[in-house]
Amino acid sequence: MNRKEILAKRARAARRAARVRARVQGTPERPRLSVFRSDRHISAQLIDDTTGRTLAAASDLKVKAEKKPLERAAMVGAELAAAAKKVNIQTVTFDRGSYLFHGRVKALAEAAREAGLVF
Repeated sequence: MNRKEILAKRARAARRAARVRARVQGTPERPRLSVFRSDRHISAQLIDDTTGRTLAAASDLKVKAEKKPLERAAMVGAELAAAAKKVNIQTVTFDRGSYLFHGRVKALAEAAREAGLVF
């Protein structure tokens, strides 16, 4: 890929994320569950958009076990749900960003639901 193709790919991702964020807004009662996925890692955080504060966060960087990416994403979802319970959060709005609801993003969401988060 040359520089022009890379910039076009990033611009398309930014447009997808903006489309999703136009509909998703986090409040103190129902924060936004934002997912970030890189080639190797995945992380998620609960954000109150009215104040711009992160209420809880989880990442697979803390997971030292050599697991498959889908398993690590599920562990992050469960860990985030546990952190949300500590700060008395039960319902969230899911923000997939520019990523498809598939694979690691879906595994994280399903694990968070199974652990008690409602969205």
